[in-house]
Amino acid sequence: VLVVKRTDSEVSWTDGRDLWWHETVEKASKEHEAQPFPAEHPLFILYTSGTTGKPKGIIHTSGGYLTQTSYTHHNVFDHKAGKDVYWCTADIGWVTGHSYIVYGPLSNRATQVVYEGTPNSPDEHRHWNVIEKYKVSIYYTSPTLVRTFMKWGKEIPEAHDLSSIRLLGSVGEPINPEAWRWFRDVVGGGTAPIVDTWWQTETGAITISPLPGVTSTKPGSAMTPLPGICAKIVDDDAKPLGNGGNGYLVLDEPWPAMLRGIWGDMDRYKDTYWSRYAEEGWYFAGDGAKYDEDGALWVLGRVDDVMNVSGHRISTSEVESALVTHHSVAEAAVVGAADDTTGQGIVAFVILRAGEENTGDALIAELKAQVSKEISPIARPREISIVPELPKTRSGKIMRRLLRDVAEGRELGDVSTLVDPKVFEA
Repeated sequence: VLVVKRTDSEVSWTDGRDLWWHETVEKASKEHEAQPFPAEHPLFILYTSGTTGKPKGIIHTSGGYLTQTSYTHHNVFDHKAGKDVYWCTADIGWVTGHSYIVYGPLSNRATQVVYEGTPNSPDEHRHWNVIEKYKVSIYYTSPTLVRTFMKWGKEIPEAHDLSSIRLLGSVGEPINPEAWRWFRDVVGGGTAPIVDTWWQTETGAITISPLPGVTSTKPGSAMTPLPGICAKIVDDDAKPLGNGGNGYLVLDEPWPAMLRGIWGDMDRYKDTYWSRYAEEGWYFAGDGAKYDEDGALWVLGRVDDVMNVSGHRISTSEVESALVTHHSVAEAAVVGAADDTTGQGIVAFVILRAGEENTGDALIAELKAQVSKEISPIARPREISIVPELPKTRSGKIMRRLLRDVAEGRELGDVSTLVDPKVFEA
């Protein structure tokens, strides 16, 4: 274990195992020659955060993974080496950090910002100061962070010169149309294209996304698989769905950066990703998706997050988007909780925008009416709680599994991957 000395705090040291970074580097040669490896040589194992249970060690290889991260970084972000200043705000320890801070950008000779810390330290101007100072031209972040910026108010980014930005990107979960529009208008000056990217730790690199200057975009849609990627939306019986169809997202051909297994558990690998459509040989992503009437692809979120209310399939992301269209709401998280009457009842947790007043029952009634109007009366939440914060992982994902525990009055599951475990007291 290499340990970097950053402060003078005590370290629980194990001799023979732990080594100081500075002492190790001092002894190393200044000359280093890159070593060739076979394409299928393992490059890294990355554990998913375990939002749905026991963490899985995803194996990625050298040749295929590097090919697709390099290709997608170059094309999806329209990267111009030597001209662009690129910033991916992800935590370097999760897959977006691996693929789009380390391997993809560096293989393309990108000039990039690497940032460690929170977006509100020392204050809420932090990101915009960085963009202004370094003339960032490509800015890749998460919908969760965009909604946090919305909550803090647009006057903060508007206090800065963000004219260097020419391309915006979104990753982590589906971006709701309201946040997409705010992102483009306030951060992108109303002109910057947004690449709304869908991919997973398991896919290794971006698989579904608009291409800037090529794809006409729709706020909130990932649009279409990238050249070289084959994806379908299918029903329970593996029947491919056409325009207007709502079902399961599958990748029906191999792709270079695909995961090669789960470390130490190949049975779980087959069972998790390949058993549902084993006969067809398709990879099942675990996400629901739909085509709209024009054939654009919309990712609806985890299948575990599709609720069954009185026999109607309603996705949590649809209800969240409906709530966020209300002028008071910055962010919403929705879960399906057991309900004696309807099978599942919709329970929502909502954060208000900066300066918006919580009028209690009156606001909750307005929000319920908003969802009824936007989707249908069946999607009207059973209960809505106004909260100061939501439980999130370091990668910006909302831990809906834990919100379900709250909604159903259960003991909380594992909270080790949360940024702030104390959020539940609030």
